[in-house]
Order: sequence, then structure tokens, then C-alpha cells
Amino acid sequence: MKVSMSPPHTATSVRLLVLAVQLVLLVCGSQARDDTKRCKLFSESPAERKVLGLLEPLTNKTFSVETTSDKERYTYQFQVCGDVGKTVGAGLVQIGHTEKKVETVLGLYTVTQAIGGSDWVMLIYSNGTTYNGHCSKEMRKAIVMISCNRGVEMGKLEVVLEERERDRDCFYLFELDSSAVCPALPSQLSAGSIILIIGFVLLSVYLICGFLYQRLIVGAKGLQQFPNYVFWTEVGNLAADGCNVVCRTQGPEEEPPTYRGVSTEPEEEPEERDDHLLPM
Repeated sequence: MKVSMSPPHTATSVRLLVLAVQLVLLVCGSQARDDTKRCKLFSESPAERKVLGLLEPLTNKTFSVETTSDKERYTYQFQVCGDVGKTVGAGLVQIGHTEKKVETVLGLYTVTQAIGGSDWVMLIYSNGTTYNGHCSKEMRKAIVMISCNRGVEMGKLEVVLEERERDRDCFYLFELDSSAVCPALPSQLSAGSIILIIGFVLLSVYLICGFLYQRLIVGAKGLQQFPNYVFWTEVGNLAADGCNVVCRTQGPEEEPPTYRGVSTEPEEEPEERDDHLLPM
């Protein structure tokens, strides 16, 4: 008679699988890049660095837009903490559509400010090319307003205005929509639901891995393919015995006959009195 015992290595196999998954996640996490660190803040602060971290999904992508005004055409190029155009460190440039294609730096990402709100981020690049005859010949500055839009991962860059009709603090203003700056939605799952989901996933992994091990390696057939079949059978038997002890009685109880008008207490027999036999 062939007896198939549950393999002692099933639990070990499950542990090894879990450890392998954790190792892969750890390696992937260590290799994750933080390209926003290439931005040099005008005044380093943890709060601004945290705001910059929200823009990580937008890095390594060049956003461009073309405008036409007064018979002049310009192309604007922008990157989050990355180079655009020919100037190293330029985060936003203006390229004129002329024979010389003059490139004007509107701001450097090496001089950055990041201001964040509940659903928006204002990115400011400073120390661009100096004005020739406007704004007291100060350096150009570009402001990119990135607003929350859950339906758009990376929207289109739009030019809002160029403010140069003042003596100081002139700027270029741009807009960009992205879901990267949207606040996190509150979880719809309760703690109990999350625990149940995790338990279901672990149980599924246990059953699938144990079944494959029993069938492919041990060569079990029928119910013996179930992982740790003997153990779970014993658990089921013990549970049935416990239910039998707790939920079942030893025998039928005799129904008290009081409702039929018959008392259950023994009746006392009348006393025999021999007073009449005594002599007077």
C-alpha cells in the first residue's frame, strides 16, 4: 500500500518565494532614480525638496509649444530639472524662428524655487538671459504653473504671458496640467478588508505552489495533491469531534409530565393512625 505524506518542504518553498519577491522589490526600489535632485534650489529646504519630488513623473521629457505674435514666431522648450536647448543648465528656453534661430534662456534649473499647494506646484527658474532694454536689464525668469488634472498624466505646455512692462521682477508665465501634483485619494478599503485581501492572496499562493509541488515533484494524485493533506484532514476531524462534544447531548431528556397535570414529586402516603386502638 502506497502512503503519500505531505512534503515538509512546502512551507519552505513558500517562504523562499516570498523572500524572492521581497528581494526583487528591494532591488527595484534601490535602482529608482530621483531626477529632481538635479534641480539646485535657490535656498535649500526640505519643504521645497518634497514639492520637487512630486514632479518626478514629469522628468526626462521635453515639453514644447509654438506661439505667433506680431509676425514673430517662437518655440518654447521646457524640462523639469533637465537640459533643453544648447545651454547647459537651461530648464526653459525660447527659440526664435529666424535664419539665425536665436536661443534665449528664460531660466536655469540650477537656480530653482518650488512652491506647492493642495493641488498645484509653482516651479520658478531664474538667472536666464538678461533683457536688452526692458526690466532694467535684469535676468529673465520663468514661472511654470503645474495644476492638478487627474485625467492627464502629462499635459501640454501653454504660454500665458510675458510680463516685461515693469522696472523689475519681470517674468514669463506658463501653464501645464498633470496628475502628478494631485492629492492622494482617500482609501475606500477598511483595515479589515485589507487584512482579508492579504490573507486571500497568501492562501492562494500557498494552495497554488503546494498543488504544483505535490503534482509535479511528488507525483501525487487525487486529493493527495492538496498541500499538507494529512494535516488538514486531522484538523477537520478534531474540529468535528469538538463540535460533536459541544453541540450534541448524550441522550434525549425525559419531558416533565407536569403539563399533563401529573406532579413529578413523589406523593406521600397517608399516615395510618392507631389512636382508636389505644385504651381509653
